[in-house]
Amino acid sequence: MKQQVSEQARVNVMSYNIRYDNPEDGMNNWQYRKDRAATAIRFYDVDILGTQEVLHNQLEDLKQRLPEYGVIGVGREDGKVKGEYSALWYKKARFELLASGYFWLSETPEIAGSRGWDGACERIASWGKLKDKISGKEYFALNTHLDHIGVVARREGVSLILDRVNELSDGLPVIVTGDFNAEPESDVIKHMTDAENPKHLQDTRLMSPIVYGPSWSFHDFGKIPYDKRPLIDYVFVRNDLKVLRYGVLAETEGSEFLSDHAPVLVTVE
Repeated sequence: MKQQVSEQARVNVMSYNIRYDNPEDGMNNWQYRKDRAATAIRFYDVDILGTQEVLHNQLEDLKQRLPEYGVIGVGREDGKVKGEYSALWYKKARFELLASGYFWLSETPEIAGSRGWDGACERIASWGKLKDKISGKEYFALNTHLDHIGVVARREGVSLILDRVNELSDGLPVIVTGDFNAEPESDVIKHMTDAENPKHLQDTRLMSPIVYGPSWSFHDFGKIPYDKRPLIDYVFVRNDLKVLRYGVLAETEGSEFLSDHAPVLVTVE
């Protein structure tokens, strides 16, 4: 019986940059991918899902296709519906939402639409405290998308995230998903995982006994040569979470992709 409870208490976590709805994407446009994106989330039985680059119409499309999920987040440009969401989803049958919020990655995190440091765009993080109805355990989950241009914005964004996770998580097991626009060897990721810093998080890829799929996550709809594709999407954890498996889902359906990023899927307990 104990084995069964342990298996039920496992949590599937996905970080998925869905690519904003860009009319110039031709056959890779969202209208051709939305059903596939929702089906992948369902097929992999994702319990906690961090999505990036979600415009309001995409949020509505996913809500319609995934009614079993609750969602946390606001548009980063106005704190309502304008601009991209870093939307955090959770399975409603599995989790009770105890608290949630969001903040901007800037010098003024509470000011809606504030742009940080040398960032090219407004950037936002969404978080939730979730109580697992199976195990009774609580989790702290956060999802974000760091700037693609601003070097200082990425570094300071990570510092802010680590501070906020430390403040808000109350010692709970922590799950952080996101597109960090930085490779594993970068200062940004080293800052995130620096064991000297008591607030640091661990990269699930390095903790997992099973690593599946390629060593990259961004392919620009297959346009980047295979050996030049970077790994910039992550799932980080902290506080007694055991990582059981890690995968980068670089699947195609014929020549059609899920997104210009491959989702990252991790199972923890």
